[in-house]
Amino acid sequence: MVSEAKHPPAQLGPMPDGLSSQQIVRRHILGSIVQSERSYLDSLKRILQEYQRPLMEAEPRILSVRKIRPIFFRLREIMQCHSMFQIALASRVAEWDSCEKIGDLFVASFSKSMVLDVYSDYVNNFTNAMALIKKACMSKPAFLEFLKVRKQASSVDRITLYGLMVKPIQRFPQFILLLQDMLKNTPTGHVDRLPLQLALTELETLAEKLNEQKRVADQVTETQQLARCVSDRSLSKLLNSEQISLILCETLIETVYSERGQVLKSKERKVFLFGDMLICANINVKGPPDISSLVPVGPKYTLKWSAPLQQVQVVEVGQEGTQTKDTLYQLGGVKRPGGSSGSGNGSIILGPPRLYQELQELQHDLSVVEQVTLLVGTLQGTYQNLNTTVAQDWCLALQRLIRIKEDQIQSANKCRLRLQVPGRPDKSGRPVSFTVVFNTPSPVSKISWVNRFHLAKIALRDENTPGWLSAEDDGKTKAPFWCPLLACRMSVFTSKAREWKLEAALHNPVQCALLGFSAVSTSLPQGYLWVAGGGDSTQGQVDIFSLNRPTPRPVKSLQMGARVRCLEYVPEPTPSEDAETGPYNSTGVGNTICVGLDDGCILVYGSMDTAAQCLVTLRNSEGCPVLCLKHSGNFLFAGLRDGTLMVYERHPGGTSFITLDVSLYLTVGSDPIRTLLALEGSVWASCANTVTVLDVSSLSTQRFEVHQDPMVSVAHMVRAGGGAWMAFSEGSSIRLFHTETLEHLQEINISTPSSFYNPSQKSVRVTSLLICQGLLWVGTAQGIIITLPVPKLEGIPKITGKGMTSLNAHCGPVDFLVALSSTLSPDLLKRDSVVEGHDSACGVEDRSDSSSQESLQQASISAQVDGKRKGRGMLLQYRLRSTSGLPGRPLTVRGEEASDSSLESLEHSMEDGAIYELSDDPDMWVRGRPCDRKGVRRDRVISVAVISGGKGFRRLREGSVTTTAESTLMIWQLPLTV
Repeated sequence: MVSEAKHPPAQLGPMPDGLSSQQIVRRHILGSIVQSERSYLDSLKRILQEYQRPLMEAEPRILSVRKIRPIFFRLREIMQCHSMFQIALASRVAEWDSCEKIGDLFVASFSKSMVLDVYSDYVNNFTNAMALIKKACMSKPAFLEFLKVRKQASSVDRITLYGLMVKPIQRFPQFILLLQDMLKNTPTGHVDRLPLQLALTELETLAEKLNEQKRVADQVTETQQLARCVSDRSLSKLLNSEQISLILCETLIETVYSERGQVLKSKERKVFLFGDMLICANINVKGPPDISSLVPVGPKYTLKWSAPLQQVQVVEVGQEGTQTKDTLYQLGGVKRPGGSSGSGNGSIILGPPRLYQELQELQHDLSVVEQVTLLVGTLQGTYQNLNTTVAQDWCLALQRLIRIKEDQIQSANKCRLRLQVPGRPDKSGRPVSFTVVFNTPSPVSKISWVNRFHLAKIALRDENTPGWLSAEDDGKTKAPFWCPLLACRMSVFTSKAREWKLEAALHNPVQCALLGFSAVSTSLPQGYLWVAGGGDSTQGQVDIFSLNRPTPRPVKSLQMGARVRCLEYVPEPTPSEDAETGPYNSTGVGNTICVGLDDGCILVYGSMDTAAQCLVTLRNSEGCPVLCLKHSGNFLFAGLRDGTLMVYERHPGGTSFITLDVSLYLTVGSDPIRTLLALEGSVWASCANTVTVLDVSSLSTQRFEVHQDPMVSVAHMVRAGGGAWMAFSEGSSIRLFHTETLEHLQEINISTPSSFYNPSQKSVRVTSLLICQGLLWVGTAQGIIITLPVPKLEGIPKITGKGMTSLNAHCGPVDFLVALSSTLSPDLLKRDSVVEGHDSACGVEDRSDSSSQESLQQASISAQVDGKRKGRGMLLQYRLRSTSGLPGRPLTVRGEEASDSSLESLEHSMEDGAIYELSDDPDMWVRGRPCDRKGVRRDRVISVAVISGGKGFRRLREGSVTTTAESTLMIWQLPLTV
């Protein structure tokens, strides 16, 4: 123990006069750091002084020393680490007003290997410690009484031993939140800014490692608990083996329906998704309440059924027609009047599918009424109640009914997971499947389950077993589930000569109409993929693919009169600077795609639909090839081969780059400008071995050298957080630079992580770079792709772990790497609120009275906010077009001028789905900071994929080299993030 007399705790002195508002905020955040650290140390002392010491000194013994030591394993060492940090913190706080620096202290204190070691040991032992406490409570009444007395004796908080022991697991996430606040209030150029970013990187890396260890330990515990309850020896042996991996497990509500779709009964089930198997188990009583109030008591399970994952199908409402005719379906979720489970040929309607049948009937009736309307219009005479106006009113009423039915189906799919599970064959040997219906706690849970099902099946394919290999791999380690999975590959420009080369690609995101959740969870991020290629200088082509399915689908091809060099997506400007909260502006030209050509032209295409019309052509007077494009704010930057940077400025009030004029010709150097990087308020342009920083507001420049060899050029730049990675035209190294101080922070040789390179090659050249979802993707001239872990937060994107090499490679250089990303839920609103302002035009209304509300009861119970308890709100917007699938225009008795944005309008407009409220999860390790209920939070569901382009396809280490030289795209999918 560190003596407080010798080393008094940190104490922030009185606030001096004349401080700026940011300095005042920083002092308050420092005070929070000091207070939280002191509280944490007090908690550690309480564990050791109020629990460990009395147990060790008790006479007679309550527990043996052999059992006491594992319970409090490594706690003393953790306290020692933080006692030393407290001494350094006190010294720094005392001189705060003269130095205002704290980031370097965190780096020095928590980058030591000892800190990771003691915390790792503690986290790995935590589940075992809780199991020992639980077992001792059941077998030693004196120990149970001891814990009860200590809880009662706790002064104000009455915190349990478990509540104290979980604090070390939560410590680093708490530090991260405090440092994020400090960095947010530290201006650019401040002496503490880079140290704070480095500290965030260190703490994020540490927290990620501990988080992964805790996740693995919890999964092992859950799997072992399940294995103990399985009577089947082969299944129990499989569960106890190291080969099985648990992807997802959650308590879901199994629901049983009557023939009419009414809920008869529901019961909690624990559902386990393994890498190749799905298991459903009954949950038994969790144990005596007096024990469960002191320490979490894990439930016991009874196996209900298990099934191979490949034979389990997710069936959304409306997809029942895809069932195989050769299979006999037992609708296990249906109870017939006699009480027995029904079986038949699939003609029985199960709950929500009745809604879909009613929708089909309404659509049929509408098509008939539309035909009748056309016939009525041909009548020669005039008849009462038989005229065009009346017939159009029939259409109007049917369209309203269809909209209501679609809303009901949408709500039915939100929290209901329907699975077709294989059962035992019938007496004739035909395969039999039964339907199981689960209610998930929230729409996000439903999305996660469908997404994990989809990815787990992809992971079983040959190309993903294995798909990635670590450089230090011993051949036994299995790649973690979060590794990108090769979802598909496809050839492009197949009709062109083999000399054609892929040049660039980009993602054009759009909002798509989707019915149900399966499509959201299993398809690629919504939008269009533009892929550019070319042969000689007079030939170029851009192919556009739709991404609303698991595989890209070609929709249009644009022929160019010159070779395409680069592409750039330019979003339409919005009144709000924050794209997340700003209104969607559908006026003007909209989003645009800029295409840079070898003849010096920049073609601007509209991206509102697949027509992709060329809106304007921008030319430079010299006809110099455009090698790179980048937009920032109201400017479009074009890097030319002769070293000139052209700057196009949007006219005030302009809605697209159609109205741009060249406002500046800037000579960066005599060498080509090979790549551009846009930052906040500046653009970096590479020319030979230097980078020129152009300030967008003042158009002033600053130049710095990034490579000592003048013959080496900067070929690629990517940015994350406070750093930018650069790759060069020669050599296999990549370098990291600070975006604010331009300081060189790290250098990595990417040839070392892989053993697949040809030993005769002296160097490996980088041909593409991408940062996506905490991974730095590196494409090489050998066609091999390497991923290196980097932090996701606002720190410095230093490479902090082992690299992984993809066993799926191109036969030629990796020409490009592009990320696809779409956000499913950008907004947060109260459950019962009516959206105001611009969103009211989208038809948002409360759907709480929908006919399928019974499926959401479990979610709504935990989600209600009574005003006294703060919860986390989330609006999940899944849009659909009410009648866009029907032929012709919607008929209305009102004129064209009557088409407005009211809820009664039957235009082909987007409509919002239901609004759900999610309460804070009590099991979350990191609980977000409290927020104003009226404010907007950034909780989102994000779908991500990565596409690489190059010649051919091959599997490393298998000797299978594809002979074709066709240009090929490989598409990787990552798990949805929330």
